[in-house]
Amino acid sequence: MNLIKTLGLTLAAGLLATATFAHEYKVGELEVVHPASRAMVPGAAVGGGFMEITNHGKTDDTLVSITSPATPNVQLHEMAVTDGVMKMRQLKDGIPVPAGKTVELKKGGLHVMFMDVKTPFKEGDKIPAVLHFQKAGDVKVEFQVGPANGGEMKHDMKDMNGQKPKQ
Repeated sequence: MNLIKTLGLTLAAGLLATATFAHEYKVGELEVVHPASRAMVPGAAVGGGFMEITNHGKTDDTLVSITSPATPNVQLHEMAVTDGVMKMRQLKDGIPVPAGKTVELKKGGLHVMFMDVKTPFKEGDKIPAVLHFQKAGDVKVEFQVGPANGGEMKHDMKDMNGQKPKQ
């Protein structure tokens, strides 16, 4: 095989690999990077979701809601420690995405809660969802499911007193 064909195939394979590993979505001036979740223990009915949303525009937007065929009940949540007590609350008005800023949904802060899940997420699953933004509109994404003990993406389920639920 000649050198030009070899280089062409190598370049094409590299671009394909990049597209495979790229886990980014765009809608309007918003960019959603790496929606992810963690595997759930058998019988669990709640799973977390994480991602980064960057607003490249000059106008604030809001992530109003998320829908998914995985469950009819997907909520936006915030976890915070107030006076030494960890509290989680639903954000019924959504999550603001200010112009020119990146909002990170991660363990211990803003995040997605997949509630009433009938089939627990398994490592390797891809959970389809639609993010609904107030101004930019809707964007279809897939939450890639990693291992249950996935380091930084791990989502410890704790009650309002910071205690893990009994299994």
